[in-house]
Amino acid sequence: MLIEQRTYTLEPGKMRQYLATYEKEGLEIQKRILGHWLGCMVTEIGPLNQVIHLWGFNSFEDRLARRARLTADPTWQSYLAKVAGLAVHQENRILLPAAFWSPPAAAQA
Repeated sequence: MLIEQRTYTLEPGKMRQYLATYEKEGLEIQKRILGHWLGCMVTEIGPLNQVIHLWGFNSFEDRLARRARLTADPTWQSYLAKVAGLAVHQENRILLPAAFWSPPAAAQA
């Protein structure tokens, strides 16, 4: 398994709007298409106004295929239009787990 960490830095004051819209309209689409949801967190210390999404994938090829399906989904495109402009920066990382780590049971579904 590999993990994608997507970090969005939001405009100050836009966190509630982003999270409410994501919970209502974005999360279920992503869970359905991407699978392996590991979590969504917000920063409290360090760089502020950041939302971090963690997704697990079986391989890089699995990630590419699932992200392509998500990008092509019209419901996802509608969601993106609603959150457009809330983020001022995005950073993506691909994380490879240490040999002794195993994902939480919920992530293995």
